[in-house]
Order: sequence, then structure tokens, then C-alpha cells
Amino acid sequence: MVENDKKPYWQPAMEIFSEVSTWIVVPIVLALIFGKMLDKHYGTAPMMFLILIGISFLLSCYGIVRALRTYTKKLKDLDTNN
Repeated sequence: MVENDKKPYWQPAMEIFSEVSTWIVVPIVLALIFGKMLDKHYGTAPMMFLILIGISFLLSCYGIVRALRTYTKKLKDLDTNN
């Protein structure tokens, strides 16, 4: 029996969407939680929160660019094979 290895046409788009969304949401949520916690512990009102938000923004940008480069390369390879 031969199995069909073709993915549905929408699956690559959903993979890209989920990975990019993860790179946006996870660092921001972690910065929110830990920034508030550290500010409360050290009494530095918005300072740690703002620093961690800045770091998470840079981390998100890096992750998104890396993910998009990976998927762009996959799409180019897929296009040249056809």
C-alpha cells in the first residue's frame, strides 16, 4: 500500500503562523510575569519590568527572523525541486 506524503496546502502556512506567534507571545508573557515579580521583590517599580520587556522584544525579533529565514529556505528548496 502506498501512502500519500503530500501535506494539505494550508499546513505550511499554519506552521509558520504558529511558530511566529509563539515567538511573539512566549517572551512577552514571561517578561510580564518575571518583571512584575522582580519589581515586587526588589521594590524597583517599573524598572525590571521595562528591562525584561526590552530584552523579550529583541529576543522575539531574533526568533521571528530566524524562523522566517528557515521557512523561506524550505520554500525555495521546494520550488526548485518542482
